[in-house]
Amino acid sequence: MYYCCGITDKGIMDHNEDAYMIAGNVLTEGHVDCMVNAPFIAAVSDGVSGESCGEIASRKCLEFLSRINFNSNINLKNAVMNVHKDLYDYGIQDSKTKNMQATLCAIAIDERDNLYTINVGDSRMYRYRRGDIKQISRDQSLVQLLYEEGTITADEKKTHAHKNIIFPVMGNISSPPKPDINNLNEIMKYGDVILICSDGLSDYVSCTDMEDILALPAKLPKRLEKLVKLAIDSGSQDNITIVALCCYE
Repeated sequence: MYYCCGITDKGIMDHNEDAYMIAGNVLTEGHVDCMVNAPFIAAVSDGVSGESCGEIASRKCLEFLSRINFNSNINLKNAVMNVHKDLYDYGIQDSKTKNMQATLCAIAIDERDNLYTINVGDSRMYRYRRGDIKQISRDQSLVQLLYEEGTITADEKKTHAHKNIIFPVMGNISSPPKPDINNLNEIMKYGDVILICSDGLSDYVSCTDMEDILALPAKLPKRLEKLVKLAIDSGSQDNITIVALCCYE
């Protein structure tokens, strides 16, 4: 049994291009919390700025994802690529939505409680364990590639002129995405928190600040609200969306 909660906020923007999904339910506003039995998928999607209809892209991406009847026998890479194709096909039906694109960051938990991470783009997934937070997704971005090559430092990643350049994501009509899918070969431990977020949070709230807020003696939805507020107070120029989950013994 897992406890899941999510929140999305348009921040200073006039509309929200983020969406999130918990156990098949796709939301584009407000917050929700619920208990969920495995197997299930929880996810965040962020419409790509500068492309067509980002708010439709993120919502449809997760709606197509919600159709996956996930279990340990599902080929996740094929399933994610089918979501991409569905989004691509939906987009090209209308000139207004053609080439609409969205990131996808998700955790899939099978019937044996095994954890699988899914990432396309630069939304992020973290694991908070015993007071420490660690990013467990890999950004599919130019600055991440430059960092791994040793061309730039971790600090330079945060302010690099090309920090918003990401590799092909869901719905891209020029090049298909390359989903980064990993079996973590472990189950969640009691007290762990898996946190998935859009870059409206991760670009403006440090890991140290995330640790401080997640350590607070408050219910998980309240801690997510504090993270959103901190992102806004720190100058976030984007929508902010967070999904968090923990397990019960």
